[in-house]
Amino acid sequence: MTSTLTWKQLRDLKTSEFTEAGDKWHEVSDRSDSDRVRVDRAMSAKLRETQKSESAEAALSRLQRLSRNFQYLHSECGLVRTALNGLANDLTEPQTQLKQALADAAALNFTVHDDGSVSYPAAEVEDLTGAKKEAPGSKVQGSSRLPLEPPGLGQQGQSPLYPGYMGLKPLNPNAAKAQDVADRVARAVRSAQEIDARYAKTLGGLKAEKGLDVTDATLKDVFRDTADVRSTAGTYLGEDVPEDKSPAERKKWWDGLSEEQRQEYLEIAPDLVGSLDGIPAVSRDEANRNYLPVLIDDLARHGGDDAETKLSALRGIQDKLNEPSRPPMFLLGIGDEGNGRAIVSYGNPDTSKNVSAYVPGLSTKLNDEFVTDTMKRAQDTAKGAQRLDPSSASIIWLGYDAPQNVDVMSRGDAQRGAPAYNQFMAGLSATNENPDPHVTAIGHSYGSLTVGTAAKQSGGIPGVDDVILLGSPGVDAQKATELGVGKDHVFVGAADNDPVTHLPSKDEAALGWMLGGPVGVAVGRDLFDIGNDDVYFGKDPASKAFGAQRFLVDDGPRMVFDGGGFDAHSQYFTPEKDQTSANNIARIVAGQPEKIVREEYR
Repeated sequence: MTSTLTWKQLRDLKTSEFTEAGDKWHEVSDRSDSDRVRVDRAMSAKLRETQKSESAEAALSRLQRLSRNFQYLHSECGLVRTALNGLANDLTEPQTQLKQALADAAALNFTVHDDGSVSYPAAEVEDLTGAKKEAPGSKVQGSSRLPLEPPGLGQQGQSPLYPGYMGLKPLNPNAAKAQDVADRVARAVRSAQEIDARYAKTLGGLKAEKGLDVTDATLKDVFRDTADVRSTAGTYLGEDVPEDKSPAERKKWWDGLSEEQRQEYLEIAPDLVGSLDGIPAVSRDEANRNYLPVLIDDLARHGGDDAETKLSALRGIQDKLNEPSRPPMFLLGIGDEGNGRAIVSYGNPDTSKNVSAYVPGLSTKLNDEFVTDTMKRAQDTAKGAQRLDPSSASIIWLGYDAPQNVDVMSRGDAQRGAPAYNQFMAGLSATNENPDPHVTAIGHSYGSLTVGTAAKQSGGIPGVDDVILLGSPGVDAQKATELGVGKDHVFVGAADNDPVTHLPSKDEAALGWMLGGPVGVAVGRDLFDIGNDDVYFGKDPASKAFGAQRFLVDDGPRMVFDGGGFDAHSQYFTPEKDQTSANNIARIVAGQPEKIVREEYR
């Protein structure tokens, strides 16, 4: 089809032929994806686990090339499919408009000619004296532009109400109607021609280079192709992604799409659905894996220290996604806004009966430390919980900007993060397939304030049964009962040598600031053994007055006298450093809190 499309071609066009062709491309795309998975999980993984030699490395290299080829086929064939479906969808409206105009012409006994002009018959009219006169028929040419004035005013000095006025030729009432039909035909054809030209250019760009290697340049070409198809098929993909709806409504929207429509969103608009709470975990994971290379490519072009920091972390996450993981890894969110975003689950949070979501705190951002250390905390929790109940998953949620320095003394980041965390947790409730899943909210360090703030919002944290507070400087509450789950379901791990759990109340903070800011506050506590029930953000969660369930943890090294710094603040999740704490966390997450080892209140 070319830009010389005629109204007859548009009338007779079978858009179903485009969608049927798209189905065939979809089949090829699906087969390629299945073959890629087989290469990665059955062949490469098996070879990597069982063989250690130069020949094995060479074979793995060739298998990796084969995998990239299948991935390329999967992506490009999916793009062709989406473009064809978009073409069929976008042509439907001008075709409908044309057919309606042709139907109106037939009803009025008009003739639509090959060039789109419209002939109308003569008509008998009356002049002002009541005399009968014949208004001759004629032919009009349509305009694809929208009319600037009402049709039918025709010849200068003439009134449509009084044909023949001022002695001019009587106006045929069919003239205005014919002009309207001709204009509608012209506009429909013009619109279809523009759509055709746009898609022809996009489809023409979906070509593969010769050779077997899918190089970095080839992958960048995929990204450009994806952006081009998305731009071209934007109206087809729809602006109906329910970003402003509840997670439950988003889940309903997603379930209402056909499998083909869902695949198109995952491939063409992964950034729109990858972080959308209420979309199932498997789909979010696929979308974010598709979006990750695009985000990496975009950051690489920007440059600068911040981009390089995030870029290194994203590449680290990508490497982990490409390796076998136990439990399996699901990428539920990724982004470069603020200090960076990353939501990773170890285990499927939709099929698991026990699910935890951990909010990190002070100085956490999308950097190498997040990939090597913070993500490992969630993985260790998942492993520990799965030993008690295999149906367990653990999530690290970096869906907000955690404070990076002195702003740790402000509630602002927690207040901004709490609604986003609650939205995420509502999404887990919407997508979990179990009738009554056991859900645990975990807050570490400043993240405990974020969790506490979320718990105090109207309705509390959606779906949460238990709350774990680790290394907490307070949660902006005086009692555990304020967190909405009952004091028996709020659990606290607080190492006695963790300086963050001893941050003094605001009235005492002056001493610490004199000693050098937040670290000085902690040093003051250590040196002068200051102790009471109040910490910086409210009542000490480890105190009797707060009333939570305190469990045993290793006290860790002292900040000053043992030269431990903040080590005691960072080992709660880590079995190698604090097996007792890691075990207690796992027991709570697995729904077996009765097995925790308790510790006396402060």
